Amino acid sequence: MGIVAGLDSSPDFTRIVVCDTDTGAVLRQGYAPHPVDPPEAGRPSDIDPQAWLLSLGEAAGGGLLEGVQAIGVSAQQHALIPLDAHGNTVRPALVGGDRRAQVAAADLVDALGSREAWAHAVGCVPGAAQPVTKLRWLAKNEPENARRTAALLQAHDWLVWQLLGRPARRTTDRGGASGTGYWSATTGVYRPDLVELALGHQAMLPEVIGPSEAAGTTPEGLLISAGTGETMAAAFGLGIGLGDAVVSLGASGSVMAVHPEALADQSGMITSLADATGMHLPVVTTQNAVRTLRGTAELLGLPDLESLSELAMKSTPGAHGLVLLPYLEGERTPNLPHAAGTLTGLRRESMKPEHLARAAFEGMLCGLADALDVLRGRGVEVRRIFLLGPAAELPAVQAAAPSLFGAQVVVPQPADYTAIGAARQAAWALGVSGGTLDPRTPPAWQGAAAQVLEPGEELAAGQAVRQQFTAVREQTHPGAFH
Repeated sequence: MGIVAGLDSSPDFTRIVVCDTDTGAVLRQGYAPHPVDPPEAGRPSDIDPQAWLLSLGEAAGGGLLEGVQAIGVSAQQHALIPLDAHGNTVRPALVGGDRRAQVAAADLVDALGSREAWAHAVGCVPGAAQPVTKLRWLAKNEPENARRTAALLQAHDWLVWQLLGRPARRTTDRGGASGTGYWSATTGVYRPDLVELALGHQAMLPEVIGPSEAAGTTPEGLLISAGTGETMAAAFGLGIGLGDAVVSLGASGSVMAVHPEALADQSGMITSLADATGMHLPVVTTQNAVRTLRGTAELLGLPDLESLSELAMKSTPGAHGLVLLPYLEGERTPNLPHAAGTLTGLRRESMKPEHLARAAFEGMLCGLADALDVLRGRGVEVRRIFLLGPAAELPAVQAAAPSLFGAQVVVPQPADYTAIGAARQAAWALGVSGGTLDPRTPPAWQGAAAQVLEPGEELAAGQAVRQQFTAVREQTHPGAFH
């Protein structure tokens, strides 16, 4: 059929991949950092969206997009771009997990009545990152800018709109909309009353179009697909489906899985997102993942995580009785915002560096297994787990994860799955517009090249480690999950 492009506008850079429409093979790629100064520590990061366009232009230089028939756009989630009545930005985009908005998040919870009320209304409880919370911050701290705000877009919505020449119609997709805090994945409709609750008045919201629909065509005839958020694009690029979960190892951790329906979670532990295919993508987040390993490496005087992994491999499952509850910066799952980490099982024979190293890996993975169990407890099937992030390559992670998670673990080779997912969406929209693809069935691209790890004979030992971890957690924080 031809070639398509996928664009990943992350918080720091733009990456573009050009793919074969039929197989998904990456033919060429471009990259450019956003031309912005890195934010100072502790300072909020407001970004002029024009920076995203400048890096897009640079990444696409040298004829990268020659012959491309369609483009898909994915971008960082939660970036809010307030527009005035003429379509101009009222102020720089509010991006990232903006700490300024923490008070605003608590305000919104109180204003609607409870965390449960929010979970029921839109499938998630307001946090500092979400657009609805940033609207509340804007209304309280920049009332004149709030008053001038007539329309709201997120990063991928704004980029699609710019690529199409700023038409009267503005669009978004289910995935992006589901992270705003004013669109419900359960009902598939906006909650304009929540926009008004946060901003003080109504604002124009982009039309939510279907996963395989095109947002439009450029004057040059280039088809632009719906676009989506980076989480949804990465899941689509990996090719995950029912029975699959993704565990992402960053400083904090996240666990998400494909599910046929939205999960309204009264506890607020599950964020109910929509995916890029018409399904749902419930997500559970932990506050502590790789930061647990980094802290342990520093404590042991080790230079890097590779050294920590090597040391941990000298120990055995169960770390000679050492159990680390890794709640070093409080925890979101379970909801223990003021907790600290706990190390138990200290005996003379267990007080060795290799056992502490092993306990750090096991504690991190058990915390993520707890998050997986939150989804399993709501009927989400998990047969296979994709493990993402640089730490997924560490031997100590690969040795322990399958038995602790109780499932097959897949470690994909590093690739820009977000951009690939955006390209796959472009191929889908192109195929549907040409009558060669079903609007309900995305193109079948090659799956990610990956290493597959089975629990095997280690399963019993791993489940014993989980039981020990659970016992310590219940003793230290009784009823944390109830």
